[in-house]
Formats: sequence, structure tokens, C-alpha cells
Amino acid sequence: MSILNDFRRLTGPQRHTFVAAFLGWTMDSLDFFLLIFCVKAIAADFHAQPSAVMGAVFMTQFFRPVGALVFGMLADRYGRRPVLMANILSFTVIELACAFAPSLGALLALRALFGLAMGGEWGVGAALAFETLPTEGRGVFSGILQEGYALGSILAAGAFALFFHSIGWRGLFILGAMPALLVFYVQARVAESPVWLEGKKKRLARTAEDAIRARAGDLT
Repeated sequence: MSILNDFRRLTGPQRHTFVAAFLGWTMDSLDFFLLIFCVKAIAADFHAQPSAVMGAVFMTQFFRPVGALVFGMLADRYGRRPVLMANILSFTVIELACAFAPSLGALLALRALFGLAMGGEWGVGAALAFETLPTEGRGVFSGILQEGYALGSILAAGAFALFFHSIGWRGLFILGAMPALLVFYVQARVAESPVWLEGKKKRLARTAEDAIRARAGDLT
């Protein structure tokens, strides 16, 4: 009941932010686990060993920390909301590109890029959510957000079971690009982090003060 009470206390914008962060993490997981389920099919298509295709999984995981750092820096500079939109769009576009990979080498390169985008999603989405949500109940909200990853793996398993035999691994990767539609939801319903906006206001004020001091120094 306390969980329901925590949600009832949220304002409309806060609910939209939480939903966007949750779905972003879910779709991130969906795209990643589609690759896991399709390893054998990809190996057969490229006449390679499954262990060679697992290199795509390694590339994804290897570049995740780099993506977290890059997108985190961008979010600090340009805002959580636009960077989250760019992040979601980037990993879904790369997922779509994977469906048309002409070789295993091309797929490995694309999965490295996917790892960059995947690494940024959690940090940026979590920052936007926690800077928007009230302090009370953040522990609960954090736990629920983490479950978005589990839900993504379940959806990937369901998609594989239902559609693999009819559309193949390339078709599943095309299906995995559908989360790009989430960008429209973020654009229409999600507001920028109030914490980031307040920080931007302070930075602009400091810049203006520094400019005034510089002019005063020139006059003297």
C-alpha cells in the first residue's frame, strides 16, 4: 500500500518522467537480450562459430562504461531530457542497422556503437527521474526502475518465442527498433529536470557576474 501511496503523491509530470525512464531502461534491455537469444541463428547465417558471435556481446558490454561517461557529460552540459531522447534514438537506430549487417565484422562494429548508447541510457534516465521525483519514496522508485531491465529480458524472450520462426533474427532486430517511438512520448510529456534547470540558472548568473567584473576591471 505504501508503494501505491508513493505513486499517488506524484504529479502528472513526475509520473511521465518515471514512465519514460522505466520504459527507456526496458527497451534498452529488450534490444540487448534479442542479441543473446539470436546468437546461434546469427552464427549460422554468417557461417561462424557461436563463440565468434558472442564477441558482439563482449563489444556491447565493453563499451557500456564509455557510453555512460560520454552521455553523462553531455547530460550535464545540455540537459537530461534532450540527451535521453538522443540516447534512445541512437540505440534503436543502431539496433535497426544491425538487422542489415552484411557481415559478422560489421555486426561487431555496430554492437560496439550499441554499447556506447546502451551505457548512457540508465545514467541519464535515472538522473532525470531522481532529480524530478520527490525525495520520499525514492528507494521504492529506484527498485522499480531496476525491474525495467528484467521486463526487457522477458519481452525479448517472448518476442523470440513468438516471432523468430516467422521473421528470423534480422526481423527481430527490426522489431527491436520500435522503442524509437518512445522519443515522441518524451518530447510530448516529459519535462527537463528541475535540478538541472536550477543549476543552469546559477551558471548563467555566475557568467553574467564574471562579465560585469571583467568590464569593471577594464574600466579601471
